[in-house]
Amino acid sequence: MQSQSTDENPLYRVFVYGTLKRGEPNHSLISDVTCGYSKFLGLGRTAVPYPLIIATRYNIPFLLKKPGVGHHVIGEVYDVDTKMLSKLDELEEHPGFYERSMTDVILAPESKLKGTDNFEEVGSLMKVWVYFLPKFRESLLESPMYSSYSNEGSHGLKYCETYVRDSLYNHRREVQ
Repeated sequence: MQSQSTDENPLYRVFVYGTLKRGEPNHSLISDVTCGYSKFLGLGRTAVPYPLIIATRYNIPFLLKKPGVGHHVIGEVYDVDTKMLSKLDELEEHPGFYERSMTDVILAPESKLKGTDNFEEVGSLMKVWVYFLPKFRESLLESPMYSSYSNEGSHGLKYCETYVRDSLYNHRREVQ
């Protein structure tokens, strides 16, 4: 899905569920104007359940491409331009690791959600881009599944940022 802005620069609607959300370790990327344009639209919740897990020794949140399993996942919806989408693709290693594909979310502006967590009452259904892990070990489906991710969550699994990681270690082998 894309829509046109007035200067003919395409905008893409993106749903983020992990470290790119506000207050999370990689949010600085999506809020950095030198990386492109982004505009926060509101909170979103997947229309169908997906498994949101935290895995690898680096405690990376993954949304597994297995619709109907797990929970309705809560995240944030942004409009981004081509340059920002390219930066997000780079972070998510799309298409070699994560796969960016379309799914339905219910968008609810934060102001409308006050006092309710019922997205159906106050939200609107829309198609958005989301980064899924398409190929994964079936054993990951035995992991705890979450409806929302926070690096500070009660799970106690702190995300290890890329610059701190062992460059010789391949975390992909843990999940694929």
